[in-house]
Amino acid sequence: MADTRRTPVIAGLLLAAGGGRRLGGRPKALLEHRGRPLVEHAVRALRDGGCGPVHVVLGAAAEEVRALADLAACTVTANPAWEQGMGSSLRAGLDGLAGTDADAALVLLVDQPGIGAEAVTRVRSAYRSRDALVAAAYDGQRGHPVLFGAGRWADISSAAVGDQGARAYLRAHGDAITLVECSDVAQAYDIDVAEDLTRLE
Repeated sequence: MADTRRTPVIAGLLLAAGGGRRLGGRPKALLEHRGRPLVEHAVRALRDGGCGPVHVVLGAAAEEVRALADLAACTVTANPAWEQGMGSSLRAGLDGLAGTDADAALVLLVDQPGIGAEAVTRVRSAYRSRDALVAAAYDGQRGHPVLFGAGRWADISSAAVGDQGARAYLRAHGDAITLVECSDVAQAYDIDVAEDLTRLE
């Protein structure tokens, strides 16, 4: 009898709504890196890392981002509550994936250009079930990207408040997280303040 088990669908979920308050109000999605907006680099990392479909949550200057960045093959969600913090964007993204055939969401942040396809591939490859919790680790410390099995989305959304995203949920379920070391293939710095802009080429 043929094996009817299908390949798991691991959706990429890019959180790209930040307004860059500490960067003088420059939306992070549109910061330029190697000649293109950061949001495009992050989408490529998700795609090249094997995720599909790719969902992108925009917020600050959403229409400008749509106009200036190539997001043609992405599902784009605008989060009108983006100023409330990352939690609202995570909720919007998971809500957008609910009801699809995705078995898990691999979450990447737009302001971490040092994280590329290699780290995405490693985290995605650690998926085992719809209850999966997987996170990249950097010298043993949990970081991004993070993978959430679909069976956990409702509880994660309920816990995602303010600018914490899934941090509280992950802290409470630390024993269930599979950590995947990525420090040899990625750098987990953030682009948060003006000094960080020197990391962009």
